[in-house]
Amino acid sequence: MTADSNSHIAWQRAQVRKNRAALKELEIARFGGAPIPTFNRHTEKAISELKCKIMEAERCIADYERRTKRPLATDRGSLASVSWSHWDANVGGAPPQRHRA
Repeated sequence: MTADSNSHIAWQRAQVRKNRAALKELEIARFGGAPIPTFNRHTEKAISELKCKIMEAERCIADYERRTKRPLATDRGSLASVSWSHWDANVGGAPPQRHRA
């Protein structure tokens, strides 16, 4: 993963990682055979709060990426304007030379 130039987005990514780890621990304990009395409304509320925090941070990150990333131009209009008869997988422009042995 590349470093973010925007410190707010970097912080959001760190929060997503931290909250996912905390959520994973709570859910493993919940479904891992822990005694039922240890889980109450407080724990369920903590799980739902973590999920909300994760969704909010992911929404913020997606918003940032939508604003800053270059479109991939794979829509039908841009692909239709490409001359596919001249397309070649060799980027160098010239056809590859065959060496005689």
